Amino acid sequence: MQVPAARGNNDIPAFGSPVRAAFALERDYAHLNHGSYGATPVSVLADQRVWQDRLEREPSRFMDREFRPGLRAAAAALAPRIGADADGIAMVENATGAVNAVLRGLDLAPGSNILVTDQTYPAVRNTADYVASRCGAKVRALSLPFPASDTDDILQRFKAALNPAPALVILDHVTSPTALVLPVAEMAKAAREAGALVLIDGAHAPGMLALDISSLDCDWYTGNCHKWMFAAKGCAFLWTAPEHRASTHPLVISHGYSDGYIDEFDWVGTRDASAQLSLPAALSFMDAYGTDNIRRHNTELANRAANLLAAAWNTERGSGQALTGSMATIRLPDGLGDSQQDADALRADLVDHDRIQVPIRYMAGNLWCRISAQIYNDVTEYEKLAQAIKRKSEGKT
Repeated sequence: MQVPAARGNNDIPAFGSPVRAAFALERDYAHLNHGSYGATPVSVLADQRVWQDRLEREPSRFMDREFRPGLRAAAAALAPRIGADADGIAMVENATGAVNAVLRGLDLAPGSNILVTDQTYPAVRNTADYVASRCGAKVRALSLPFPASDTDDILQRFKAALNPAPALVILDHVTSPTALVLPVAEMAKAAREAGALVLIDGAHAPGMLALDISSLDCDWYTGNCHKWMFAAKGCAFLWTAPEHRASTHPLVISHGYSDGYIDEFDWVGTRDASAQLSLPAALSFMDAYGTDNIRRHNTELANRAANLLAAAWNTERGSGQALTGSMATIRLPDGLGDSQQDADALRADLVDHDRIQVPIRYMAGNLWCRISAQIYNDVTEYEKLAQAIKRKSEGKT
C-alpha cells in the first residue's frame, strides 16, 4: 500500500480498518498488543529490504562508504522528533541493550545502590541485579501505587526513596506491566538534586508521547523506535549527555574504540542494521498521517476502550486518564484465575479460540489486561475482547 502524501487532513484515510492494509498483520484477529513489539507498515518493510539489497549487491562498498552515513542520517532525522542533538544519539537494536551498555560501563562503589521500581522492566531489573552483584552494590525497588490516579503519590514515594541517596536511578517513562506514564521530568529533577545519576528507560515513549529529552534532567535516555514510531524490529536509540559520552561505550568494543562515542556505537562489527537505516521511512509514514493526529487518536482510543472494558466487566482501570498514553490496564472480572500461570493460560486461550492478542498479568491480587491502541485499531476490537472475557467469566466457551 502506498503511504498517502502528507496533505490536508481530508486527504488522509480514516484510522481503524481503512488503514489496516498498510500493515502486514493477519487480517482475522484483533491485535491489541502493539506495545510489545509494534507493527511495521509494509512500506517501511519494503524500504528495509532496499537497504538489505544495497548491502548484498556490493558488501564492501556498502559497509565502507554507505553504512555509517546511513546511520547518521537516521539519527539526524530522529533528533528533532525526540528533542535531542544528533551527536548524542547512538543507534542500537533495543532499549534493553542500551541499558546494558550504560550499566555495565559504570564504576559503582561497593555499598552504593541502584534505585528502581517494582514495575521496572524485568530485563532491566535483571541487568541492574547482575551489575550490582559484580561490584558489591545493592538494588532497591520503590513500590509504585497501583492502581494509580494521579502523580502526587508517585512523587511523594519517589522522593522518600531518595534517602539514602542512590548512585543511580532507573526510571521507566511508561511502565511496561501497568502502562503508567510516570512524571519523569519531576522524578529526574529530584534524583539529580539528591546527587544520583539518572537513566530513563523510555522504551514505549517515542511516538507515543510528545518527547523532549533536552528538557529532562537525565544522564541517559533510551527508547525503542520499533514500537510507537513504526520502525522495523531492531531499531532503538541511546542518547547520552555530553559529559558522559567519553565514558559510555557499547557492549561490543570494536575498531572504533577511543575514537569517540558515535564511532564506537556505529561500528561494532558486521551487522544488518537495515531496521535502523530504514527509520527515515518510518518517520515519513508518521508524517503522512500526522504525528499529532496519530498520538491524539491512540490516546483517545486507549481511554475510550479502557472505560468500555471497565464498564463491561464492572471493574476498574489501572490508572487515571492523566497517566495513560496509548496503552491502558483494566482489571478482569473475578473468577478467571489467581496466578500468573492462570493469566498465561487465559491469554493463550484468547489467541487460540478468539483470535485476540492482548497481554494478561497477575498483579495486585487480580488478573489485569494491558490494551494498546494504534491507528489500525477500532473500538469494535475492544468490544470483541469485552464479550470474550464475559463469556469466559460466565463459564461459557
